[in-house]
Amino acid sequence: MRCSMWWHVRQEKQLPLDFSRKHFIGGMRGEMPTPEANWERLVRAALRGERLGVGAFGQPVSGVAGNVPSCLANNTHIDDILRAADEIEDEDRNISRILCEHAYSLAQNLDPNSEGRGVLQFKTGLMSVIKQKLAKKDGGGIDRSQDIAYLQEFYKRYREKYKVDELHEDEMKLRESGVFSGNLGELEKKTVKRKKVFATLRVLGTVLEDLTREIAPDDAAKIISEEMKRVMEKDAAMTEDIIAYNIIPLDVPSIANVKAAISSLKCYTNLPKLPSDFPVPAARGADVLDLLQYVFGFQKDNVSNQREHVVHLLANEQSRFGSIIGSEPKIDETAVNSVFKKSLENYTKWCNYLPLQPVWNNIDNISREKKLLFVSLYFLIWGEAANIRFLPECICYIFHHMARELEVIMHQPIAQPANSCTSPDGVSFLGRVISPLYEVIAAEAANNDNGRAAHSAWRNYDDFNEFFWSLRCLKLNWPWNLSSPFFLKPNKKKMFSFLDLVNPSLQGLLSVGGGKHYGKTSFVEHRTFLHLYHSFHRLWIFLFMMFQHAHTIYESSGVLDVLMMYGAYSTSRRSAVTRIFYRVLWFSVASFAVCYLYIKALQDGSNSAAFRIFVFIVGIYAAFKLFIGFLVRIPFCHHLTDLCYRWPVIRLVKWLHQEQFYVGRGMYERTTDYIKYVLFWLVVLGGKFSFAYFLQESDFLISLQIKPLVTPTKTIVNFKDLQYSWHDLVSRNNHNALTILSLWAPVFAIYLLDIHIFYTLMSAAYGFLLGARDRLGEIRSVEAVQRLFEKFPGAFMTNLHVVLPKRRQLSSSVQGVELNKFDAARFAPFWNKVVENLREEDYINNSERDLLILPKNSEILPMVQWPLFLLANKIFLARDIAAESKDLQADLWLKISRDDYMRYAVEECYHSVKVILFSVFENEGRLVKKIYENIEKSIKDTKLQLNFRLSNLQFVMSRISALTGILKGEESPNLLQGAVKAAQDLYEVVHHEILISNMGGEDIDDWNDILNARADGHLFSNLKWPKDPEMKALIKRLHALLTIKESAANVPRNLEARRRLQYFTNSLFMRMPAARPVSEMLSFSVFTPYYSEIVLYSLDELYKKNEDGISTLFYLQKIYPDEWKNFLSRIGRKEDTEDSELLDNPTDILELRFWASYRGQTLARTVRGMMYYRKALMLQSYLERITSEDGTIAGTENVTDIAEGFNLSPEARAQADLKFTYVVTCQIYGKQKEEQKPEAADIAMNEALRVAYIDIVETVKDGKPHTEYYSKLVKADIHGKDKEIYSIKLPGNPKLGEGKPENQNHAVIFTRGNALQTIDMNQLPPFFPSLFSWFLFISFPSLSFLHHSATFLSWLCLAILDPLPLLFRLVILCISVTPLICFSSSPSSCSTSCPSPLLPSSLLDSVAWWELDNYFEEALKMRNLLEEFHCDHGKHKPTILGVREHVFTGSVSSLALFMSNQETSFVTLGQRVLANPLKVRMHYGHPDVFDRVFHITRGGISKASRIINISEDIYAGFNSTLRQGNITHHEYIQVGKGRDVGLNQIALFEGKVAGGNGEQVLSRDVYRLGQLFDFFRMMSFYVTTVGFYFCTMLTVLTVYIFLYGKTYLALSGIGEAIQIRADILQNTALDAALNTQFLFQIGVFTAVPMILGFILEYGFLTAVVSFTTMQLQLCSVFFTFSLGTRTHYFGRTILHGGAKAKISCALLLYYHATGRGFVVRHIKFAENYRLYSRSHFVKGLEVVLLLVIFLAYGYNSGGAISYILLSVSSWIMAISWLFAPYLFNPSGFEWQKTVEDFRDWTNWLFYRGGIGVKGEESWEAWWDEELVR
Repeated sequence: MRCSMWWHVRQEKQLPLDFSRKHFIGGMRGEMPTPEANWERLVRAALRGERLGVGAFGQPVSGVAGNVPSCLANNTHIDDILRAADEIEDEDRNISRILCEHAYSLAQNLDPNSEGRGVLQFKTGLMSVIKQKLAKKDGGGIDRSQDIAYLQEFYKRYREKYKVDELHEDEMKLRESGVFSGNLGELEKKTVKRKKVFATLRVLGTVLEDLTREIAPDDAAKIISEEMKRVMEKDAAMTEDIIAYNIIPLDVPSIANVKAAISSLKCYTNLPKLPSDFPVPAARGADVLDLLQYVFGFQKDNVSNQREHVVHLLANEQSRFGSIIGSEPKIDETAVNSVFKKSLENYTKWCNYLPLQPVWNNIDNISREKKLLFVSLYFLIWGEAANIRFLPECICYIFHHMARELEVIMHQPIAQPANSCTSPDGVSFLGRVISPLYEVIAAEAANNDNGRAAHSAWRNYDDFNEFFWSLRCLKLNWPWNLSSPFFLKPNKKKMFSFLDLVNPSLQGLLSVGGGKHYGKTSFVEHRTFLHLYHSFHRLWIFLFMMFQHAHTIYESSGVLDVLMMYGAYSTSRRSAVTRIFYRVLWFSVASFAVCYLYIKALQDGSNSAAFRIFVFIVGIYAAFKLFIGFLVRIPFCHHLTDLCYRWPVIRLVKWLHQEQFYVGRGMYERTTDYIKYVLFWLVVLGGKFSFAYFLQESDFLISLQIKPLVTPTKTIVNFKDLQYSWHDLVSRNNHNALTILSLWAPVFAIYLLDIHIFYTLMSAAYGFLLGARDRLGEIRSVEAVQRLFEKFPGAFMTNLHVVLPKRRQLSSSVQGVELNKFDAARFAPFWNKVVENLREEDYINNSERDLLILPKNSEILPMVQWPLFLLANKIFLARDIAAESKDLQADLWLKISRDDYMRYAVEECYHSVKVILFSVFENEGRLVKKIYENIEKSIKDTKLQLNFRLSNLQFVMSRISALTGILKGEESPNLLQGAVKAAQDLYEVVHHEILISNMGGEDIDDWNDILNARADGHLFSNLKWPKDPEMKALIKRLHALLTIKESAANVPRNLEARRRLQYFTNSLFMRMPAARPVSEMLSFSVFTPYYSEIVLYSLDELYKKNEDGISTLFYLQKIYPDEWKNFLSRIGRKEDTEDSELLDNPTDILELRFWASYRGQTLARTVRGMMYYRKALMLQSYLERITSEDGTIAGTENVTDIAEGFNLSPEARAQADLKFTYVVTCQIYGKQKEEQKPEAADIAMNEALRVAYIDIVETVKDGKPHTEYYSKLVKADIHGKDKEIYSIKLPGNPKLGEGKPENQNHAVIFTRGNALQTIDMNQLPPFFPSLFSWFLFISFPSLSFLHHSATFLSWLCLAILDPLPLLFRLVILCISVTPLICFSSSPSSCSTSCPSPLLPSSLLDSVAWWELDNYFEEALKMRNLLEEFHCDHGKHKPTILGVREHVFTGSVSSLALFMSNQETSFVTLGQRVLANPLKVRMHYGHPDVFDRVFHITRGGISKASRIINISEDIYAGFNSTLRQGNITHHEYIQVGKGRDVGLNQIALFEGKVAGGNGEQVLSRDVYRLGQLFDFFRMMSFYVTTVGFYFCTMLTVLTVYIFLYGKTYLALSGIGEAIQIRADILQNTALDAALNTQFLFQIGVFTAVPMILGFILEYGFLTAVVSFTTMQLQLCSVFFTFSLGTRTHYFGRTILHGGAKAKISCALLLYYHATGRGFVVRHIKFAENYRLYSRSHFVKGLEVVLLLVIFLAYGYNSGGAISYILLSVSSWIMAISWLFAPYLFNPSGFEWQKTVEDFRDWTNWLFYRGGIGVKGEESWEAWWDEELVR
């Protein structure tokens, strides 16, 4: 049996721990159970899409071999040995036993006391396996003294069996055989076999060497001969290419650029020599990284990782400058300079800013070798920096000093260890340089009390990094001065922190403290709304001044600077502190003087001296500010000031105007871009102020203006003796102040927020025009695809294919047909692969696939062959036209030619019949030739209708289809006879039914021979059966053309397939950079952070039913019925097959699981989508390689698919691997693997897929438990199992801040390439709709809405009375029973539910809420997208490429549709405008593409400080912009994305985003962007980030202000009094002021972007239908409800923070996966209440109460109609907030569910709280928790 075993062995079966090889004894063999034989292999093979067969890699490894504890696997090859034992188990069980014993010995030597995690279980299991192997079949013992001899003998037998000496030679011969298309599969198998054999030999040789060391040398020499040693050494040399590597086998490189890059890193003559005892592999020799490893003590795997990284960068950069020719390739100087400058650009800027002299005096004088030395040093520091990677300028500081230290060492003849990295324990960069920094950062992180502490109480990553922005950092010295206050750790403020549970390694970090340690640096994140003013004070000043010409408001910003900087004075730059206090002093004096002059001028009049002085001072001040503004804001002037920055005057002026940070300098655009967004904002502001000041009242639109309120205000101010209903101490004798306030407050609020309304309208219109310019929406239907299909090949060749010289020649000549055929032939393999992928994904069936396939278009026909779905039924229509036509020949052809594809069908049938008949009939070919000559002559003479009976064409077609139907099969005597008979029938029909004139003439002898043969029955008897594949394909195609009578206008039928083809074909006509060859394109990586979500659904998860009896699989079958049928057809089942029938076949079970998983949000779906990049690159590389310069494709003459076998081409694979890498970073993969979790087993290893994870190794050090953390990378080995590539020790637990960015940071060192695309996985299960849309409507009986509404109102009344005594609650509860008794409802027949266990939104630490998918056709455009990095997009080169997203969950429910349309509007039209013209697009998550080197040298692709960076992704955009980056947006490529579809999930997501925006308000990034952008760009940034949420909150507050004002007017009686006087005076303006409406009219305009987006991409009619459908589905209720969600979480986060909600469920997030797939359940009311009480229910009831008070006590001359117009918007908001969770709750109107909800509600309400009682169990406990928050 194999090495499989049960891990849970009883304790009594364990053997003593001092077990060694001599203690083994014989025993009887016992059989043990094994896991499913091919499970892992099938999973991996399915995800790879390979066709290598089950036995290609041998049997899968399981049991012990797959479960070696990480603490053992770090330093030995135990896993390799056990895998080899498993491999040779069937060949020799005794050898397998020897290997297992040796593995046990290694484990025993490493951990003799079994103290590491999982070591005891591993040893026990391994012992159990060995005991079985010790027994022979006859029960006798085993002579163990001969193990070495046995092993040596087996080594020889194994070599002979597999013919080791011939393996490599056979493979090389096959590689050199010339044509790959025919033998790629065989080549792949031979390569895999060779690697497998040599890997096993390597293990056998290693074990043999180890065993010989245990015996005397003389005895070993007798056993192992010298010849045997030489053989083993030779075999070991042959295994170099199977030694673990990541992407590039550096020991045996096969690509010229890689060889040149490796050669460039070799040690050069001026370097000191390495000590002789320093180990260097002989295969590659020493290089500069070996020198750096020895000098600074870098970890071995870090050096290996960065060696490949630098080689990869150099090789890919070289490819941009052309290929290298010669036996000794050499990297160009240009490539080295490019890598050097880009890698060290941030260091150079840092030195210039401080200022500080770089390590080089003159960059132009640095040798190429030294540049590579500096690049290698920088990346080695970065690769081992762990959390310090978030501190880019700290890394610059470290590099600066280490490089200087290296300069000294380089002058020595022999290398010496650096003093900075030397300690008594040895040389260690990690221990001496990184660990001290990590420890103080970790101590500060622990001091934040898991986010509960104020931001001002601890230093985050930004504080540490910004310390290195001033020369004070030099006081840290080198090596570190650990006594510096910078390294002092804060005192522990509490005895216990929740972080101690989650992160035990930090418990001891806070014990050290005392003294004065540094506090915040440069900025303090105080929790206050004042940050909104502080960051965007110019906007508020502008609005206030426009409102009331207030010129002294600006002075308040200086005082605010002093307040906001409190807590950071000690660590801020002196110039910054000096500037702040200077501004306060200046603004105080200036404010006092200006205010005095202003008041004096008002008193003395405009002719006074005070007025003239006031005007003069204000004019001087305005001119000075205008001059400064031009200098620092206008791009051209800004450029001049940069050139003159060394002038003291310029520096002083800039210093006075704004503080100069290291980031944020040079954030200006070129003049043309500046003018564009200035004009944009002039239009917006013009509309805003016109609306605010001048719009007058109309019948339907009550104005929200300022000017019409001025006159009523003066009137009310002058009213005296108004009658109040109460004693009003404020207004009565103070010009009715509160009345004025109640009128003006909502107007002022609207004035502040309507800027967003006008921006929305303008951006929608501008985005619509941009989309139309970019040709979006030109192809929006299948009919358009068919109509324009003949243009697709040309567009594809222009945009997506590399330039071919022959095509350029054809384009310049007048050879239209040849050009079209040339384009179609090269477009065909790509189009066909797109179609095949649609079939593999089950979006189309086999018949649709055949109709969509584009033929090869070889030279066999003189025309272009189009897909059958364009030509289907066309030949029959043409036949009928010809048969019925009485017109002339020219008119007949004109009728046919009106439909291009009908003409193509006729021409193709004509030529195809000719080619086929000539091919099949040899002797009778002259007959065919004569007939065709007569046809062509008749056509030329326009006598076709005279010489042929076209009305009888149907008979000819039927005979030809009969003949082709026979010929398309395989040759047999019966079919041959049938073909002859069919040919004779065809002759009879043509001769008697078609031909009119006698065709004898001069060929009378030939015709007589034919007639004689016909009479003898030998006509066509020598028929030649077609065997050529291309001819067979032509026959099948002709047969299809002549038999398909149905129209294919609706092909494909699947909506998703249609959408994808429409978008792909539309994008072919959009502007995009030209494609470069794969070998020259930019390389890139895809990066997916993953926690513990579902990888692949299990059968239990698919068949598990919810409370309504609905399983996940049943649900999927119902919403994807066509895809389910296509799936059954693909696996060879009938369409009516029950899913239970699939359970009999293991392969079908696996296919079923994949089918379901690919329709959920699983890692399997993401991996499949991202691996399309590799598939596309392999196809493109393969076709480019086999395409010659003249455009011909070699080696494809005898194949129908020229791309066949492309995925097996070694060259194509190597090129794709060099250009693409996929890294999935899974924090707890190691833990999952040890615990044998299904998530770890289901992560399928692909040869291009890498998994990075944190490995936690628990050991005992100095008698105390010790935990070590390693960042590891694994990939698939030759057995399909994960193989460790790199293992880099970390200074401690990497999770100090937010989980997701920390997860990305630890793994980003394993990415490669010039670009990096971020692709997220979901952590909560968003992809499961609450129910079918029709399920919801079934649950709405006529009376159920009424009775449940009454019940709900009763519950809400109870909710608002939470604080009341229990007795009073009981009374109200009794009242709420009444509606339940009064009404009844029939339960719905079927229902599903809303997903996701409810968790507070702010606990989303490392949670990504959606999952991305990719499509093969979009992957073809990736190399075009990467070229955008080198295109002109403004003053700054692009650093982030924004990519369009398609939300694929929009069709599954109404809520999903709402979210999909909302998201689509933003990711298309919205981001289109943000990028151009506004230049403020940021990074909003995925799937943006980063300039990888730019970002990894500037802090990474996200920020990770606790809480403040909870929306971690957008900070990458902030950081990129602040560091002079440029973020663009591109819509010719798209990535699929899933979104939330249940109301509670949506609320949680929007709460998380709103809370994240609340934290952004407090952040230094927003402050600096708001301060350093020019005014117009600052406004763009404001309204598209935090301003949107502030305006949302202000919208809600406006309702409250309005209603409270109306309530005041009603209760005080002043409203009635003023209304009576207005009626008496007939003052219409005053009457209008008292009856102003709000909110509803404003909300209408926010839907404009969505409507215009629909019109652009789907057409006007579809847009109207879609928008109307959404309204009928209550989308207004949903969006109004979302308004409350955003308002609540945004405001709460700013004032109180969102961390407290994390605490209750943080343990759940840390230890358990929240994304458990399809969660189908009804949400109980108590659960909804707990979630929405504070955010919606209480506030909604408050609005209702105000409306009722206004109704009861208010006075309105217009009566009910006037009240309705005044309050309808407020009622809509209140009702939406109160009832939306009930309306959108699955089965919310089912009677049984209502009863159960009520019972659960009462149980929760009356259950007493206490110690240990959770809020989910008791109202009292929940209330206590709310009070704590």
